[in-house]
Amino acid sequence: MTQRDVDADEDDFPEWEDRVKANVAGEVRRRRKEMGWSAQDLADRCEQLGHPIPRNVIANMESGRRASLPLVDVIVLAAALETYPVHLIFPVGYVEQTQELPFQYLVPTWDALRRFTGEEEVPGHDAGLVPDFEHHADLVRTALAALEEQERARFTAETATSSAQREEAERKRIKYADQAISAKYTLRHLRRELREEGAIPPDLPPALVDIDPPELETNSTPEERL
Repeated sequence: MTQRDVDADEDDFPEWEDRVKANVAGEVRRRRKEMGWSAQDLADRCEQLGHPIPRNVIANMESGRRASLPLVDVIVLAAALETYPVHLIFPVGYVEQTQELPFQYLVPTWDALRRFTGEEEVPGHDAGLVPDFEHHADLVRTALAALEEQERARFTAETATSSAQREEAERKRIKYADQAISAKYTLRHLRRELREEGAIPPDLPPALVDIDPPELETNSTPEERL
């Protein structure tokens, strides 16, 4: 729902832009003071990160005198202040309501942040490969946990003092081994699908490197494949 028709006076447009800049400026100032830094301290840290933002620019931004706020500045300011860029744009807990787009009603800042990050789905919006990468992370956690439990059960079986303890530990070892195999199998197919879409799958931890089979050139010799 919008505050006004799309044919509204374009002079109203900067209200949204000013609100976004005010959110960032206010949170930069709050976080800077929380860290006990001066504007010069923050400027020095930005320079150390490789993207200088002079002290006077920071001061003008915090006072609302700066006309523009480049995205690259937001990224570096967040890193310098040891926070996240999205927290500068949507200061949850410090700004009660904000405006997501021009000509829209004010909404709770928490809701705006969740939609911005994709945590809250918006009908009709394309989430890209984020759900696939989240699924990948879940599978990796499942596989690693299963491998850890499998190894623990194996050790228990080897050091058991009775046949009953050994049998129970072996039963658990087999159960966790099956869970690890299932997760790794699903991971292998998911990574293959990502590559087929032209994407680069996330890196795998050392314990799961066997998920990706080595790619062999068809014209290589047996000696070259060793």
